[in-house]
Amino acid sequence: MRLLVVDDDAVFREELSTLLSDWGHQVEAVSSGAKAIESLENAEFDVIFSDVRMPRMSGIELLRQVRERWPRVYVIMITGFGTVEAAVEAMKLGALDYVRKPFRSEAVQRILALIQDQRAFAAPSGGEKDPVRLADKWAKAGHEVLLLGAVPRKAASGVTVVDLPVVDAPAGLHEMVLRFVEEHPRPAVIIAGVERLFATHRTEDVAQALSDIVQRTEGRGPIAVGFDPDVLPDAAVLQVRAAISAVRVQGTLGALANPLRRHILRRLSEGPTSFTEVMRAAGIDDSPKLSFHLRTLQEEGLISHSSESYHLTPTGKEAVRVLHEVDELGSAEEERVVVFPTRKSGSPR
Repeated sequence: MRLLVVDDDAVFREELSTLLSDWGHQVEAVSSGAKAIESLENAEFDVIFSDVRMPRMSGIELLRQVRERWPRVYVIMITGFGTVEAAVEAMKLGALDYVRKPFRSEAVQRILALIQDQRAFAAPSGGEKDPVRLADKWAKAGHEVLLLGAVPRKAASGVTVVDLPVVDAPAGLHEMVLRFVEEHPRPAVIIAGVERLFATHRTEDVAQALSDIVQRTEGRGPIAVGFDPDVLPDAAVLQVRAAISAVRVQGTLGALANPLRRHILRRLSEGPTSFTEVMRAAGIDDSPKLSFHLRTLQEEGLISHSSESYHLTPTGKEAVRVLHEVDELGSAEEERVVVFPTRKSGSPR
């Protein structure tokens, strides 16, 4: 991965950068939030490690700018004595996690493992696909295919191509797809570049349109939804995949977007457990961090606490089912519904 370390403490910055480099990552280190913004404008990064407390631009302000301008970049806060509360606040604003100073190498390793977990969760298991080739494949199998958002130089026989901006809005997408399905006996639908709808419309509206399309076309033919993984944030990817699964917990999806909270839910699916047991199962050795995640899950109605133990609520049990379905969605091309990251132009085919 390509990592950016941001800290005004030169000694700490060098120590962390050296450790990450020794583990095989490409690392750039800068001394301020302003320099971090410059680096982000000139190169692509997967992860930022940023100190919470820095002069002029704090780590919290840097986080806000990164979430707005580079939503696919994971931010890990670096916290010292007296700044843990700020680091927890940063997680509310979208930081994936935090690491304490002085850091321990195993703590950094755990965070990198969480990031890999998150990257795998955000990308459906079926891998990248070319929507045009998928349309050709379904057409050759005898389907009449509606291809939205990917415009080939020449459409194959049996493929109707519509540029996604023509659809304009989730309601337009919904209307066009259902009309096409009603007009053809063996329809198939491919919606590519769905991130373009998320950029101009509410996430909930796009997700609802996709969910209704899947339910209304049940038994009629296959559907595929493609997205650019470099553009669509993890939370929106989860919305797409959960909507396609026709799940019933849309209001709690934000709680599922964090890998530590998913670990907690999966552990609680095995039965009620104590704070200490949850900490061990989730691999967390930081009480404030675990308390934050447990509180978030409680506020979302996924878990409850009684008699010194935590357990899943009915909604929490449904959320675990959703996690399983989302993990499995699109893992086989034979499935009726496929969600896939789109193959970049020029990528090997």
